[in-house]
Amino acid sequence: MTDSPKDILRAAALEYHEFPKPGKLEIRATKPMANGRDLARAYSPGVAEACIEIKADPQTARRYTARGNLVAVVTNGSAVLGLGNIGALASKPVMEGKAVLFKKFANIDCFDIEVNEADPERLAEIVCALEPTFGAVNLEDIKAPDCFIVERICRERMNIPVFHDDQHGTAIVVGAAATNALHVAGKRFEDIKVVSAGGGAAGIACLNMLLKLGVKRENVWLCDIHGLVHEGREVDMNPEKAAFAQASDLRSLGDVIADADLFLGLSGPNVLTPEMVREMAARPIVFALANPDPEIMPDKARAAVPDAIIATGRSDFPNQVNNVLCFPFIFRGALDAGATEINDAMQVACVQGIADLARASTSAEAAAAYRGEAMTFGPDYLIPKPFDPRLSGIVSSSVARAAMETGVATRPIADLEQYKADLDASVFKSALLMRPVFEAARTAARRLVFAEGEDERVLRAAQAVLEETPEQPILIGRPEVIARRCERAGLAIRPERDFNVVNPENDPRYRDYWETYHAIMARRGVTPDIARAVMRTNTTAIGAVMVQRGEADSLICGTFGEFRWHLNYVSQVLADGEHHPHGALSLMILEDGPLFIADTHVYSLPTPENLAEIAIGAARHVRRFGITPKVAFCSQSQFGNQSEGSGKRLRAAIELLDAAPRDFAYEGEMNVDAALDPELRDRLLPGNRLEGVANVLIFGHADAASGVRNILKAKAGGLEVGPILMGMGNRAHVVTPGITARGLLNMAAIAGTPVAHYG
Repeated sequence: MTDSPKDILRAAALEYHEFPKPGKLEIRATKPMANGRDLARAYSPGVAEACIEIKADPQTARRYTARGNLVAVVTNGSAVLGLGNIGALASKPVMEGKAVLFKKFANIDCFDIEVNEADPERLAEIVCALEPTFGAVNLEDIKAPDCFIVERICRERMNIPVFHDDQHGTAIVVGAAATNALHVAGKRFEDIKVVSAGGGAAGIACLNMLLKLGVKRENVWLCDIHGLVHEGREVDMNPEKAAFAQASDLRSLGDVIADADLFLGLSGPNVLTPEMVREMAARPIVFALANPDPEIMPDKARAAVPDAIIATGRSDFPNQVNNVLCFPFIFRGALDAGATEINDAMQVACVQGIADLARASTSAEAAAAYRGEAMTFGPDYLIPKPFDPRLSGIVSSSVARAAMETGVATRPIADLEQYKADLDASVFKSALLMRPVFEAARTAARRLVFAEGEDERVLRAAQAVLEETPEQPILIGRPEVIARRCERAGLAIRPERDFNVVNPENDPRYRDYWETYHAIMARRGVTPDIARAVMRTNTTAIGAVMVQRGEADSLICGTFGEFRWHLNYVSQVLADGEHHPHGALSLMILEDGPLFIADTHVYSLPTPENLAEIAIGAARHVRRFGITPKVAFCSQSQFGNQSEGSGKRLRAAIELLDAAPRDFAYEGEMNVDAALDPELRDRLLPGNRLEGVANVLIFGHADAASGVRNILKAKAGGLEVGPILMGMGNRAHVVTPGITARGLLNMAAIAGTPVAHYG
């Protein structure tokens, strides 16, 4: 018998939690612990110095300990997901998961703390006693009304941010979704009628957030399992519910749903019927957020009212209201600003940041993570996706700004724009290293032609180029196809309005282009007929001709196909006495810093002359990134211990370099471990001329260079920038099929840098 999908999912989830080691977290040291000297600094006696500093000034705890980036995720397990009161121990997988999300999305470290304490006041006492350990506290899965008591006491007594995510995280994401839903529906907060089902912590917090956003108190109708919350009701009431009591004789959800603009459900399945949806106001907004089964299934709501705007708490429907859009980033901003609390202004700033991001064009990274989903702002795309990497920079910086403006920031951030750039750099691994390249690219508006203009990655890169640089993209492709794919991808750009297009099927310059190509290639076996065919079908050749004619400054090609195929046409048209390809340089961004690899693509078996030229070009390009080049020639041979093979050619290349003064350090031939380990290298060849760790590795065979490049990508999490085609005066770059839209943007910045910036 075949297992059901539910059984398969259960088995997969349990296996995920058990293997390769139990749980989802571990603790790792951030400082070396390799010898007695390290031990003496990490513990006794050296640790006492840090203790003395913190005793003298408690604020220095952020400098000398992890406290400033450490959050406690605290629960008593009394209201876990839809499982109810399962107890502290059974809640631990959820709390570990929350900690993992903090780390993944905002690089915040967490301890999950599950406490066997049902009394809310005693639980609050325990949390307050933890203040010396943590920079902030995330309360989680504590039942109502106890959660209100715990949060109130902790916020009153603690001088660090305390945030009950079930309440305020949900409220923030609901606020962002509601902001954009009203934008789509053409309505305003101050005019709408809200009917809510669910009087728990999340439901109350959402209503309070809607009030902060402009909804009028008298227009809010709160229902729970006992019906309408009304004045004089005594059953299952608390102060938080009572704040929304209506003076009315109506008693049920069905009684009050008429003419509602927004239904907010945080209750249980099948609470809202299709008939009720039909009674709502025109263009109704239905937030059915109960999990796993919503108050009404989206298909039923849409069948009742086709233009209804719908959100759920599920990932298999559009507009998932997911707290991960909020909590990592609001804590990131609060911690970085040294906020003493997370106040209303910071929460509203979070709402606005999330809502604004959804109305912007979607990122290439989010599109890749959610391939196949439409992500164009509208009824089915009200809030961004959790894997949109722009959330950190936009939301966290907005929160930090609000903390500063409201006076709760103890460490105000001097330059918020730089802070946002730093957050982006922490998400986009290439951002920090690419910064000097982008700055150089901004000094001139160069014209970049993309050969594969119909590729979605190219389209996303073109939009980013227009947003982030003064460069002018030109796309080769069919205009109608480009326009259709821009619309499908949710991009704001359109051909001819925002960028120029060269249509291989019908372009007025066609005759000029094939005649130019024929003039270049006539003595190399290309007839006029062949030239005409090439200029109809070969977009790389078309782009190269445009650069040769002065109609573009640089060509980017290679998003499909084989590198040398593209290089052949680039060389045919653009190589001359001054320019010729002399190697491909790949920048690999690794956890411990950048590493450049060459030659990865141009020469299969480079000669000594090729290798010397590659080294000179690599050193020049490395400086473009603000890095001092340290070049190691890598081989199986180690400082002359093998007479033949690549070592012989590398030694000859070094002799060629030695024949003239050089402005960069180089050494070889050596094994890769000697290049990356200065102590090993000094033992093998004392007094060698390379200091420290090499940052440029040059290989005597393309197989070796390409193999190292791919191993670093696949096994070390390396992010590649490149390959950078050296020797062509920045007039052409051939990328590889695995390149991302972000990678194309990086290459556009490299191609957009005036030659004067790098020689």
